[in-house]
Amino acid sequence: MRRPHPIVFLALGLFGLYCIEFGVVGILPLIMQRFTVTASHAGMLVGLFALVIAAAGPFLVLLATRWRRKPVLIACLAVFALASAASAHVPRFEWLLALRMVPALCHPVYFSLAMVAAAALYPPQESARAGAHAFVGTSMGMVLGIPLTTWIAAQYGYEASFLSCAAVNALAALGLYLFLPDTPQQAAVSYGRQLAILRRPALWLNIAAAMLVFAAMFAVYAYAAAYLEQVAGLTARQTGMLLVVFGAGGVAGNLFAGRQLGRHLMRTVLLQPLLLALAYGLLYRYAGAGVPGWALAVLALFWGAAHTSGLIVTQVWLSSEAREAPAFAIGVYIAAINLGVTVGALAGGAAIARYGMHGALASGILLVLLALAVMLLKVALFRAPLRQMVGDAHQ
Repeated sequence: MRRPHPIVFLALGLFGLYCIEFGVVGILPLIMQRFTVTASHAGMLVGLFALVIAAAGPFLVLLATRWRRKPVLIACLAVFALASAASAHVPRFEWLLALRMVPALCHPVYFSLAMVAAAALYPPQESARAGAHAFVGTSMGMVLGIPLTTWIAAQYGYEASFLSCAAVNALAALGLYLFLPDTPQQAAVSYGRQLAILRRPALWLNIAAAMLVFAAMFAVYAYAAAYLEQVAGLTARQTGMLLVVFGAGGVAGNLFAGRQLGRHLMRTVLLQPLLLALAYGLLYRYAGAGVPGWALAVLALFWGAAHTSGLIVTQVWLSSEAREAPAFAIGVYIAAINLGVTVGALAGGAAIARYGMHGALASGILLVLLALAVMLLKVALFRAPLRQMVGDAHQ
């Protein structure tokens, strides 16, 4: 019998992790009812989670780079599982909020080390492909975590939504324990050398681009359900089904982008925001009332591919400037994209309040164009390093 590939369990852990981060969105009404809290209070379960990641992530990853990857990965998954199981039974909202902060602290550590571990399972020239395979779990968790949690809670109850997340993370931990090679710890890179990457202007341009891409993604996606129901006239059930199609397109887009990054790095990096802007333009033009279901499904597939490919594209783009400190670079990346999620959600909400639901698309396009401008500025200012980077991608 063929042994499962460790990448499967690394991806499963990422899926479970993002179900923890975003899954509560699908059961916010139940949380509000259970603990008698307002929507703004319940929303803190997501907002504070992202804020903890953005504030503490890089420093926690910096500390974790001194430890053996396999035990740390398993320990993080155990924390995710235990926190989820405990969340199912807490009697007060404050306790639930506090429990959320524990996996938030482990989130960047698991993500960073999982991506480094995934790359170590493949030859160096296939590192982008390895990241794309691991990102399948991330994209599935980000896209399907909300509808899946909602469905489980509706079918089996509030507690089951948390316990199912705990089971996923426990299974991922068991899989890594059994199948992930426990590679010897490499010579630790000094903290000073890792922090030194933050002195590079080129890296800060990459950080800004990654943040803006995610802001553009979530300026629209944070309000996807409301947009589809209010503008396209879909029912809640139809919206859920269309978001599943969106997720399928996202998985395909992420895998395709991973392959293209290994062949044409700069072309893929610059094309992703253009495709995302095109998706928003198509949504504005065609996602209205009376549009056939098949046309909306095709549009959702394209939108999902353009949206989710931003994960692997921005991660490779940022990490390419810090190859000597890959785990810390991914920690910085996690902080940047979580800040982007917050900025995008705020920008989309403000645009909707002023211009209606189409304002989210306008803010998304504006943020995409800003991201593209930063990328082009990087190209203009650092052409020699970029040519070297492209050469490395082809080797």
